Amino acid sequence: MTAILECSHLSKTYGNKKALKDISFEIQAGQPIALVGPNGAGKSTLFSILAGYERASSGSAKILGHQVGSSELIGRIGVLPQDALFDPSLTLLKQLSYLAQLQGYGRAESQKEALRVLELMQLKDLCNEKMTALSHGMKKRVSIAQALIGSPELILLDEPTAGLDPENARNIRQNITELSRDITFIVSSHNLSELERMCSQVMHLEQGELKALQAIGVSSEVTPKALDYITLRLTQGNADIISKIQQLGSVESVNFKQDDELIIAYNKNENSILDQDLLKLLASETTPYRQLIQGQSLENQLFRDGKK
Repeated sequence: MTAILECSHLSKTYGNKKALKDISFEIQAGQPIALVGPNGAGKSTLFSILAGYERASSGSAKILGHQVGSSELIGRIGVLPQDALFDPSLTLLKQLSYLAQLQGYGRAESQKEALRVLELMQLKDLCNEKMTALSHGMKKRVSIAQALIGSPELILLDEPTAGLDPENARNIRQNITELSRDITFIVSSHNLSELERMCSQVMHLEQGELKALQAIGVSSEVTPKALDYITLRLTQGNADIISKIQQLGSVESVNFKQDDELIIAYNKNENSILDQDLLKLLASETTPYRQLIQGQSLENQLFRDGKK
């Protein structure tokens, strides 16, 4: 299977600063991928190179088998910058029609395409409105609509829900989830719980280096045994429950990450129904809980033992 995205020894330098340091990875088409890292990690630089806005200092990047910036990728890759700007004097229909024409659509076809992507984001009824008449959440949906113009197979989203209220953030997550059946998304965000809901893999950048590219919920630790994890969130701290959980079959360790959160490492080959055993134990001990998650939370996966 051909990778949808390939980066080989990719580096970017600004003067004496190395924004990206010899990173290499492949991504297959599929479920959304989270791009995480602290400010200055190189996330925006990577997006800029993949979008064709900037050139790498060394190394190469290919999307769908073509070098980034290639004319063959017009309409096949979409980008949502964090602070996308639109002309306040134009209606949504005119703005998106113009962007479609830049991708090679004729005048009539560009209007049809603009209406199509507005409908995908539930904004078709507002096509004759200007950006100044829209709420922040609607503006963000327009920004995503412009990234859908053409037939994109890969879309890069930079902070798609930043500054949104919970309802609008939820609507955008649902849009991305529905569209991901046909489009591969790479989503950059500092909201780890949100990424955990949408994405199946995480790419972790730090100081320009690729720290990990792995499935969400799976530890990258090298251990003598291949361990699985369960995250258990209690309604309140309960140190007594730890010893009882440790007595369950296949449990290797139980650790408090916070007063009310336990990370349980176990051997799934020895007990594939530990989650059910846990629920029975909690019921018998009348221990209330808020959430049981297969795997580790993304936060714990990235910042294990308080370390990056």
